[in-house]
Amino acid sequence: MAQRILQFGTSRFLQAHVDLFVHQARQSGQDIGPITIVKTTASGPRSGRIDAFNHTKGFPVQLRGFDKGRLVDEVINVESVTAALDANGQWQKLVEVFANETELVVSNVGDNGYAILAEDKMQLPADDVVPQSFPAKLLMLLLRRFKNGGAPLLILPCELVNNNGQSLRYLLTELSNAWNNGAAFEHWLSNSVTICDTLVDRIVSESIEPIGAIAEPYGLWAIKRRPNFNPPFQHPNVIYTDNLEPFTRLKLHILNLGHTYLAEIWQTEKRPPDETVREILANPNVKGRLAGLYNDEIIPGFAASDMADQATVYVATTFERFANPFLNHRISDIAQNHKIKIERRAGDFISWARQQNATLSFPRLEKLLGGQTSVIRSRP
Repeated sequence: MAQRILQFGTSRFLQAHVDLFVHQARQSGQDIGPITIVKTTASGPRSGRIDAFNHTKGFPVQLRGFDKGRLVDEVINVESVTAALDANGQWQKLVEVFANETELVVSNVGDNGYAILAEDKMQLPADDVVPQSFPAKLLMLLLRRFKNGGAPLLILPCELVNNNGQSLRYLLTELSNAWNNGAAFEHWLSNSVTICDTLVDRIVSESIEPIGAIAEPYGLWAIKRRPNFNPPFQHPNVIYTDNLEPFTRLKLHILNLGHTYLAEIWQTEKRPPDETVREILANPNVKGRLAGLYNDEIIPGFAASDMADQATVYVATTFERFANPFLNHRISDIAQNHKIKIERRAGDFISWARQQNATLSFPRLEKLLGGQTSVIRSRP
């Protein structure tokens, strides 16, 4: 059976997100998958997952939390993954699968996954040499696919990078130029390889060993259409859109900014070191302050872009997600890189909202920023 999806990354997030969605689509009768998972790193604790994926029929994904007021606690046996490879130990097998059998590529290779090491930039490696960086590995595989006939390919990156598809394409193009791959390959890469920007939104709180995951019921995979794009499958949690920005803004300026606002309260009031989001919001005063921020500043800011209704619904969903009785989301984790997060989440929101309505007032957010809004630029 052809491995129609090649997934770079073994993370619990992908197991509870892409792998689960594909499983459910297959269960509904859609012709999508199966998935071959690829481990891209050289070593580490995830090596055991490859063996586990290859020797089991399915793995558990437990969805726990509230969904529109209903308490959910269910386990789904995900059977969309049928094979797994180690890129460094099974390179030639990976080349064969990528060149001959793959129709869709998915990736989630971590915060530093798009970094390209200097040795990977120098020249095109020999066929039997495995590049170290993910973009270099992917480009090598694309070259082999091109030489093998160049069938069209769809790539859906899931990394938490703004404009992740555009960013990945830029890296591949720049690296290809450095390797002098030639005009014919460049034309094929530009015209036959579709790379979409996507946004993923789901909290996956724990792993189940050796494979499996515990996640909240809420899940979103928003995929921006490109020219000649054909949706690979349909799923209630997967949205195909011509404009990804509204989904990005809602997540960044409601869910993420809410987290940052709570982290500021937690830090300045020296609250318990192991306090979770659920625990801090059990305090009526804290919950009221967050609700006030949303109602008085965030929703009016979205209203300036005709998104008041969407923001109101997303705020209600966010409070439901924050109240998840099964999720132990520590604020100490959220508070990492706090100053950068304030600028990205609060400062950008003020700049974006005032582009539409310069008279809007944001006293809580400006206090959070400490008067730094004038030096912060809006980044979509």
